[in-house]
Amino acid sequence: MRKVILPSLAKEQVTYLISQADNIRDKAIIRLLADSGIRLNELINIKPDHIDFETRTIIIWRKGAKQRKAPFTTRTLHLLNEYLSTTNNGRSNIWGMRRRGIQIMLYRLEKRTGLPCSPHTFRRTFASNLHRSGLDVEHIMMAGGWKSPDVVLSYTSSVKFEVGPGPGWIRGVLNLTWLILLSTVAFN
Repeated sequence: MRKVILPSLAKEQVTYLISQADNIRDKAIIRLLADSGIRLNELINIKPDHIDFETRTIIIWRKGAKQRKAPFTTRTLHLLNEYLSTTNNGRSNIWGMRRRGIQIMLYRLEKRTGLPCSPHTFRRTFASNLHRSGLDVEHIMMAGGWKSPDVVLSYTSSVKFEVGPGPGWIRGVLNLTWLILLSTVAFN
């Protein structure tokens, strides 16, 4: 059985997806997924008091009633502040959406942009970006809440294909890789 390397996104692609999102809530969701590597289940369980704006972390409740802190960037901080200042926080989560609603929003964005746009794509993107910046597997595991280095290694294995002679080369390789993956899936 062949293992397919699933896509992660370059920073420019994440920025493009955010620019194409319909509203500030969707932009905040995408930025948070890409910046923190949190799972969809973790995302939908975020409540206002889970967010520490000072340390730029969110308390995440994982499987087995375990918790960890997920960091986020200043860009996410600004989007979260803007979104939370315009919404009623009396909901079950800060997004006012269920799991399926977020999946549909991301699916529509994928169809509109042609870029892979699922919670797991953002999780792979998170791991790959940390790897690109020089973080080792053990620290990526801790940051993303993974239990096994095998998962991190499989997520970051595509990073070695994203280095090339010029800036346009990365986009070309990603597009080519994505097309090969699609054709492999379509014909098997």
